[in-house]
Amino acid sequence: MLRIGIFTLNYLLLDMKIQYVSPVASITVDCVILGFDGKKMEILLIKRGSEPEFGKWSLPGGFMEKMETVDDAAKRVLGLLTGVSGIYMEQFYTFGRLDRHPLERVVTVGYYALIDSSYYNLKASWHASETKWYDITKIPKLGFDHKEIVDLAIKTLKKEVTIRPIGFELLPTKFTLTDLQNLYELILGEKLDRRNFRRKLKAMDILIELDEVKPGKHVGATLYKFNKKQYNLLKANGFDLRF
Repeated sequence: MLRIGIFTLNYLLLDMKIQYVSPVASITVDCVILGFDGKKMEILLIKRGSEPEFGKWSLPGGFMEKMETVDDAAKRVLGLLTGVSGIYMEQFYTFGRLDRHPLERVVTVGYYALIDSSYYNLKASWHASETKWYDITKIPKLGFDHKEIVDLAIKTLKKEVTIRPIGFELLPTKFTLTDLQNLYELILGEKLDRRNFRRKLKAMDILIELDEVKPGKHVGATLYKFNKKQYNLLKANGFDLRF
C-alpha cells in the first residue's frame, strides 16, 4: 500500500498546478426595510429606473463590490438608493435559486431592518426613479423574487420579536403602552390580551414611566421610554414574550 505523508501530498498537489475556476455567480444584497408610523407597518420600496425589471417596484439592493463586505454593501446601496443611512440591519437568509435573475447567475443576501418610518426623508437616486413607503398589507407586484424575500423577512420578524426586543426599534423615543401593543399586534397579525401583554412587559423591567402624557383632545395616556441598560441586556440575552 502506498503511504504519502501530508507534506509530500501538498508538494504533489502544487506540482499538478491545480487551476481554480472563477466564481460562477455574482453576489448582491437586498434590504427589507420595515417601518412603523404609529398606525400601520410599512415597507420601503424603490421603482427601478433601469433594466432589468425597468419600472417595477422592488427592494433596495445592488451588487457587492470587490473590496467590501456584504454588510458594507447593504449599507452602501441602501444609502445610494433611498438616502436612508445609519440604521442597524441584520442578515436573515441567502437566496440562490438558479433562475432568480433574468440576465446572469446571482445570489443575494437578504437583510431586514426596523425603523421609525416617520423619521426619514427619502430621496430616489442611482437606479431608483422613485422611493416610497407602502402599507405592508398593500404591497404592489414586485420584480425578481422580491415577494419571496419579503415574505421570509416578515416570517423571520414574527419569530424574532417574541425572543428579542428588535420590535422596539420601530417606536419613537417616547411612546404609550397602547402604541407598543398596537405595534406587536401588527407584526404578529393577531390581537393580544391587554392585561397579559402589560404584565409581561413590566416583568422585563424594560420600561421607564415618564411624568408626561401623550397630547390629545382627551386625557392623554402616560408616556414611556426604554431603559437602555436593560434593553441592551435583553438584546444580548433574549427573552420570552410568546403569548
